[in-house]
Amino acid sequence: MSEFHHISVLLNECLDGLNIRPDGIYVDGTLGGAGHSSQIAKRLTTGHLIGIDRDEIALAAAGQRLEAYKDRVTLVHSNFCEIAQVLKDLNISGVDGILLDLGVSSPQLDDGDRGFSYMVDAPLDMRMNRQDALNAETVVNTWPQEELRRILYTYGEERYAPQIAAAICRRREEKPIKTTLELVDIIRSAMPPAALREKQHPAKRSFQAIRIAVNDELGAVEKVMEDAIPLLNPGGRLAVITFHSLEDRIVKTAMAAAAKGCTCPPEFPVCVCGKKPQVKLISRKPIVASNGELDENPRSRSAKLRVCEKL
Repeated sequence: MSEFHHISVLLNECLDGLNIRPDGIYVDGTLGGAGHSSQIAKRLTTGHLIGIDRDEIALAAAGQRLEAYKDRVTLVHSNFCEIAQVLKDLNISGVDGILLDLGVSSPQLDDGDRGFSYMVDAPLDMRMNRQDALNAETVVNTWPQEELRRILYTYGEERYAPQIAAAICRRREEKPIKTTLELVDIIRSAMPPAALREKQHPAKRSFQAIRIAVNDELGAVEKVMEDAIPLLNPGGRLAVITFHSLEDRIVKTAMAAAAKGCTCPPEFPVCVCGKKPQVKLISRKPIVASNGELDENPRSRSAKLRVCEKL
């Protein structure tokens, strides 16, 4: 296992966005290596931090990093989309801030055992929580061709999705596909020479798509965006970092709907739905990494931070 060290993306921007109060209650729903959480905990006095992660390896590493603040931190092994249940179990009715960093952490990508990387040969796994039943090997070897095409195109925005899905199905008829580099070879074989010469690795989009499917990442984002805002105390803030357009669209749409309130058709002369705005948007446009951060951590290039405040 590689050491769980992860460079926190948009760290200062997140801390500013959360507007941390020393006596507040905060949730880091995607604890990871506790880079964000250690800085939140550092700013608390009588407040408390709940750290959630579905990856037990990350949770153990975070516990070590947060040792100095253990009197004000509670760690929970769960999926961030179960935040409402986590807080209910802890008898917490409302919180002053929620942070969600939706990127896959660097150690997960780099650890050869996890199967997230298209650069290292490993078993086809890609589970963020290794207790989950569904893994990448099951998706690749058993899902119908049309479903493979759909996830590659929808989740990976892969324009050669039909060809790749067909190539996967042909190969698995001969023998099961077991490793990441086997899958990379199949993806390469399905793409035209011009696509193989592009700067981006030819398997990047497909691996992203399969990872999203294995972990139901978009479903989790939709659920947490429904549940998180009602859990905020007045003045509490929700800060969400996304790394690709599908997640960002869900977050942007949910925050905009919560800020608008009324769902009546525009042609209605008066509101009849009675829905009031729940939040105000802290910034209309997403916050992105500075040039300095981009130089230090290239993985921050696609990061977008959106923040809203409970009314």
